[in-house]
Amino acid sequence: MAKKLTIEDLEKRKENKEIEEEFGEDIEELFDLVMPPGTPSYIIYDIVEEFGLQPVERKINVNVVECDKRDVIVLRGKLDVVKEAEQYYFKEMEAYVE
Repeated sequence: MAKKLTIEDLEKRKENKEIEEEFGEDIEELFDLVMPPGTPSYIIYDIVEEFGLQPVERKINVNVVECDKRDVIVLRGKLDVVKEAEQYYFKEMEAYVE
């Protein structure tokens, strides 16, 4: 059985102190890129490392069979960086599916 990726795994990759220095106190200008459940963990690791996004855990409604709240991983950063990471995500998922 594959290991479930947790937010703690990603937090180990980046120190919270580095993130605070990079983003400062102003979090109003930050945006979230939601990682859909089932995203391969290596893609998430690559995005965190390459784009320097902050991994955060959020509860959101997920409609699979029933609508229920789940903890999902989101990657937080500035809008332009999040947009680039999103394009990278789509490219990597396309390669993964093929």
